[in-house]
Amino acid sequence: MLEIRPNCENCNKALPPNSTKAMICSFECTWCAKCNENLLKNVCPNCGGDLQPRPIRPAQKLTKYPKSKKEVYKPVDLEKFIPYRNNIMNKLPENR
Repeated sequence: MLEIRPNCENCNKALPPNSTKAMICSFECTWCAKCNENLLKNVCPNCGGDLQPRPIRPAQKLTKYPKSKKEVYKPVDLEKFIPYRNNIMNKLPENR
């Protein structure tokens, strides 16, 4: 089951469970759409995987299956990430 993490790892923007602006990788690293568009370019800085829109958990299920309280805030180290991103961003995710 997805954790539904509450914030963007890079800019710390709140991403509530019903947000359509949350992006995740297969390890559930969580980013906002703005950071993805402007910086990440669909490359997760933690694993190199691609980013997909995070599914929205139906509101009626949040009581039984609440969002995570685990906040992860570790802004991307641009000096290290940009060369890495530029090297793999044009590769299909299945070939990274």
